[in-house]
Amino acid sequence: MDPYSLSVEKEASKNIEENERECFKDAIVSSRSLNKGFREPPSIKAALPQFAACVMATSFHVAVGIAMAYSAVLVPQLEKNQEDLPTTKTETSWMASIVVLSVPIGALIGGFFTEAIGSLKTIQLAAIPSTIGWIMIALATNVPMILVGRVLTGSASAMGTAPAMVYITEVAGPEFRGSLLAAGPGLASFGMVLSYIKGAYLGWRVIAWISIIYAAIPLVLLIFLPESPMWLIAKGRPDAAKKSLEWIYRFAPKVGKVTAAEDMYNTILKEHEIRLSEQRRSKHEGTSAKLRSFLKPTGWKPMFILILLFLFQQYSGIYITLFYAVTWFEEAEVNVDPYKASIWVGLTRLVCSIGNTYLLRRFKRRMLCITSSVGMAIFMLISGYYTYSMKIQKVNLGDWIPVACLLFYVATSMIGMLTIPWTMTAELFPTDIRGLANSIIYSIGNVLMFAAVQSYRGLTDLFGGSHGVQWFFSAVSLGTAVFVYIMLPETHGKKLSDIEEYFENNFVAIGSQSKVKKRNVHKITKQDANAAVSEPLNPKSKEMV
Repeated sequence: MDPYSLSVEKEASKNIEENERECFKDAIVSSRSLNKGFREPPSIKAALPQFAACVMATSFHVAVGIAMAYSAVLVPQLEKNQEDLPTTKTETSWMASIVVLSVPIGALIGGFFTEAIGSLKTIQLAAIPSTIGWIMIALATNVPMILVGRVLTGSASAMGTAPAMVYITEVAGPEFRGSLLAAGPGLASFGMVLSYIKGAYLGWRVIAWISIIYAAIPLVLLIFLPESPMWLIAKGRPDAAKKSLEWIYRFAPKVGKVTAAEDMYNTILKEHEIRLSEQRRSKHEGTSAKLRSFLKPTGWKPMFILILLFLFQQYSGIYITLFYAVTWFEEAEVNVDPYKASIWVGLTRLVCSIGNTYLLRRFKRRMLCITSSVGMAIFMLISGYYTYSMKIQKVNLGDWIPVACLLFYVATSMIGMLTIPWTMTAELFPTDIRGLANSIIYSIGNVLMFAAVQSYRGLTDLFGGSHGVQWFFSAVSLGTAVFVYIMLPETHGKKLSDIEEYFENNFVAIGSQSKVKKRNVHKITKQDANAAVSEPLNPKSKEMV
């Protein structure tokens, strides 16, 4: 064979080997799930242990929902009954928002303990600050005691929920991961409903005492669950990892000649080897290399997009209406019981969170976010008009309309904008900085939430009352839809490696699909050429076989 043909053949062989290696790495790295070994979607029976494990791991979310919605009960009761504990509006505003500011602290502590003792034990450990916080609130004789209690319950919220998301990501199969990740917000919504219901009939101190129960429930439930096999292997405990896999895949069919547990054990070992190799390389390169990764297109582009997405999310009013549900109805001056109306808000959120698990599996993220934002803008616009007519023009157009608009606003927010930004934090970043970048974005999202909740009183004064705030939320929601259409990439059904490649070549989502098609055509043409020159020659005919 002439030197030119020989060199072409060697190059083609090299390309084929690189493609095979990349395909294998994609199959491992792009999935943080243990269910990758299934060649076909598992049956409900086969996935039942996964369902049970993930739902029980997210049981602490009920306590989180109660902590979040507690301010909606605490603030109006304190402002009405000054004899019990005198407070100012500034102080009650801090009581509502400080729980969010403490979340990054809990996330940092939770991340450390998750790595050291595992996800499940970290969730159980979160019950300690949560219990202490509720006791301080129940026994409070001054405002600082309530603030410290709120800081402890807020820190416990992140400490008990972030490890649960890690556990689900590592245990749930790709077919159910999105739905099971949505189980956490669903249980948090259930906790909010419980908080609103108790607020309609009980005092804030009694509610604080009862809330201790929901922090203690995970202590019992998680005793029966196995720890994440990925974490066990990373800690050098292969026997425990095998037992954990046998528990998770007890009803799963065999994969070829081996059990599903054995197949997944081999897959996790390969993934662990890749991770160790990457860690050794990054340690050799030093911290500066990791910091440089943030300056790459795959680092700064998703960071920029997510920060803006959270900014739009928070100032569209999603969390303000949840933290101030009772106060919201009081300031709108609708002729309904604000406490009972807040229960309907909680129930709406709960029902929609259940339906959201189906939507996340079926529909694309961009479409859900745009639909959600447009719906929020419409209902806040209508609500603001009717509130303005009743408060300023003194025209009674029906008390039920602002209530119905807020319920529909909450329902449309659950379609996408309340949940999707949080789920995308771990999807958009490359493997080498995913953990650190996810923590940074999670903290920024909570700081923005704190700023939004804290600013509610100021926004009300700035825009001339509750109707002005509602119109402001409507305008921001509409701006969110435009931002998502222009900037947010689609991640539904995408491998993590595909998302990383997207940011290498794109920044604006509009027109990115046409670029992908052109690159795919170029790849196919190149692969066909490589395959053609790599085919062996028939010595008799000198033709390609």
